[in-house]
Order: sequence, then C-alpha cells, then structure tokens
Amino acid sequence: MLRRCLIVLAFLSVAPLSAAIPALAQEEPSSSFLAPFPKGDIYRISVIGDDLAEGLFYGLQETFLSDARVQVLSKPNLLNGLMRPDHEEKVAALEEDLRRDPPAVAALMLGAWDRVSLRTSSGKRVPVGTPEWRAEYSARADRLLKMFKRLNIAVYLVGIPNVRKWDANEDVQMMNEILRERAYLNGMKYIDSYAGFLDESGGYSGWGPDLTGKIVKLRDGDGIYFTMAGNRKLAHFVERELRRDLKQAQAARSVPLLGSAEEQVQINPGKAAVKDSAPGASEAAGGAVLAGSTAAPSAGDQAADNGRISLKTVTATGREDVVTLDIVRPSIPASVVALVTRKESPDRPSQLGDVLVDRIASGINVMSTFTPPTSAASGLAGRGRLSPTQSSYYRVLVKGERLPPRPGRADDFVWPRPEPKPIETKPTVDPLETGSAAPASPADPEVGKPRR
Repeated sequence: MLRRCLIVLAFLSVAPLSAAIPALAQEEPSSSFLAPFPKGDIYRISVIGDDLAEGLFYGLQETFLSDARVQVLSKPNLLNGLMRPDHEEKVAALEEDLRRDPPAVAALMLGAWDRVSLRTSSGKRVPVGTPEWRAEYSARADRLLKMFKRLNIAVYLVGIPNVRKWDANEDVQMMNEILRERAYLNGMKYIDSYAGFLDESGGYSGWGPDLTGKIVKLRDGDGIYFTMAGNRKLAHFVERELRRDLKQAQAARSVPLLGSAEEQVQINPGKAAVKDSAPGASEAAGGAVLAGSTAAPSAGDQAADNGRISLKTVTATGREDVVTLDIVRPSIPASVVALVTRKESPDRPSQLGDVLVDRIASGINVMSTFTPPTSAASGLAGRGRLSPTQSSYYRVLVKGERLPPRPGRADDFVWPRPEPKPIETKPTVDPLETGSAAPASPADPEVGKPRR
C-alpha cells in the first residue's frame, strides 16, 4: 500500500512539470543578431580599436551619414591591441565607459600593434607565434569579447588586413585565425578584411578598385594603413553585414499577439476575418504568411510551386549515391505580379530578370531578381547576356576582383606608353595639273565681270 502511494505522489509531482514543458518550448529566442527594439529606436555604433579602427571610423561615418536608423558615435574608443602591458587597465576603463553609455553595436578592429613578444611574470620572453603566445592572445581576446557579451552589445569584429611585408603576413593570418575562432565561439560576427584587399595574384597591392570600380590608391606608403578610399572600402564590408542584420531585426519586430483566440479577435478582428474566409491559405501558399496582414488573398496570387530533383553523386568510397534536392518557389502576391506585368504586351512579354542567390544570417538563402540593361545598350548585341555573377558591379563589390583596364583609359598604367598613331593628311592637289580651274574667291573684285 505504501509503495502504491509513493507511485501516485511521484506521478502527481511530474504532471505539473510535464504540463509546463510545452509552454517553455513555445518561447523561441529571437533569431535576429541585432536587438529588434534598440534604445531610442536608433542603432548607435561605437568604433573601438587601434589606429586601423580610427580609419574604419571615418569610413563608417561617411557610409551611414544619411541613414536615420544608424548613428555612428562622434569619436572612436582607442584600445591599442591585446598584447600591451597595460591591457587589463585599458579594458577596465573601456568597460566603465560602455556601462555609462552602452551602444547597440560595436565595430571592433585591433591587431596592428599586437606583433610583439610577451613577457611573463618571471621575466621570460615569449616570441610571437609560439604556443604560449597563441594561448595568451586567445585568452585575452576571449575576455574582451565576453565583456561585450555581458553588456549585450552586438560586436562586428573586423580582421586584420594583409600587409606589405610577407613575413608579417604570416603573423597576421595566425592572429586572424584566433580572432575568428573567439568571435564565433562568443556569438559575434567576424568580418574578413584580409581577403578583401588581395590583388589578382593573392598578394599585397597598394592599388585596387574602389566602390565604383575605379582603380585608386587604397593603402598608405607604410604598407599597413589605408587611404580615405581604402577606409571607405573597409567600411563597406562592415556595412554589408550590418545592413543584412538590420533587415532581419526589422522583420523580428513583428511580435505575435499574446492571449487567447477570443482576445486576439477583439484586438485584431481583420486578421481573424482573413483566417475565417480563407482556411488553409497558408498551407496553399507554402506556409508563408505575412504577420499583421489584414487583406484577403487576391485572385491574382501565384501559389507556391515546389519541386524536387534527384542527382547521382559518387561518395568518397567510390559508391554511387542519390541526393534529393528540394527546389522551392515561394508564392508571389498579386501586387507583385501586377507590378511586373504592367508594361506587358502580346509582342513583348515581361521578364522577371536574372536571379542572384546570397546567404544571409542563420544560414538562410535569399534569391533576388533584377533585369539587366538591354543588349544594345550594354554592347552585347549578338552575343547574348552576361551571367549576373559576371557583371562588373558583382565582380568588383561582391567578389572584390579588379577589372582589366581599357587601353588608353585613366586606369591603364601600361609602361612604356604606346606610341600614338600618326595623323593621316590628304595630299593637296594642284588644279593646273588636273586641268580643272580653281574656284574663284568671293573677295576677288574681278569675279563676275565679263571678259574682253
């Protein structure tokens, strides 16, 4: 009897816990890297780091000058690397400043002053790159990033760019590996600036394409720091990641209503009317439902058309395997269809354009369509259209390639310069030799008089 009572009591104690598990599972954490609701509804950015970060500060100020959502603070917070003797005092002072006025975002860039040996408490010198030096560098970077994590500041850690000295480049890549690892383990974003400034052969070059594709000087004469054009390009890599996260944070602002179904009907009756009039509409549209939508589905909507293909591959052991891939085509609202087909005619059907696929945060692939210029305007008549990934803006801004200069253009630095072609002049013809009379000059006073 006692054993049966114990079993009943154990069941009663577990039942409330199991009932609370589904409620906890419903509280999904936000997938946005940035806070959806920043203080004052403005994302304040603090640039922190060494002299390289100071150049990044000027580039970010110019980048977000006209963006009302983003405010770059008036001056950078200087932190001369991680391997200085006064590093702990500098980090403590930085934490105190950030607690007093915490920003929403921190653009962190350091490492230009970190290629120095380490002195232990016993006076032993530890050279750069040794296992002890790497362990200490990793520990200091980890403590710094954890400080930002405690203050709930989203950090974009910018890696060290390539430098002109080849032996220093090995240390730069080693430090970038440590910084990248620490950033990922602490949930921060790492911006790779090393690959963004390599030349065509994978080495250092002080010149390269700017954001418009023009070949300009990007690096200073010391082979480390940047010019103003280089700082603007450096800021572009941070801007690209930040704008993606801003869009994701904007989407995370659509918070579902709390309360029972009856309470939600009283607060938002239009949304309930849509659900009642179109049952199963979300399943027919591939599960994509706009939060807060109050308009009923239109008859011109294009439903989702998902497909599946099977590809034969060969595994590492040499065996054939079949991989099944899902091809997803989401539903298209009637407003988008009407916008695309507004200039459509029987002899000229509308084109949705080319498709570019890009990966954003959380491993989500985004497909964008755009219509390139006509073949006549782009000089491609008779040769077909270029692939979107071969377009000039994609190769320069996304892939970071340097476009070959055209002969004679300002960015054509071929030496020695080609000799200019001689100007061809037509030989003068004597009218007496050809037998034809020379035309009379209007200023001749004898013109028009009869000959005697």
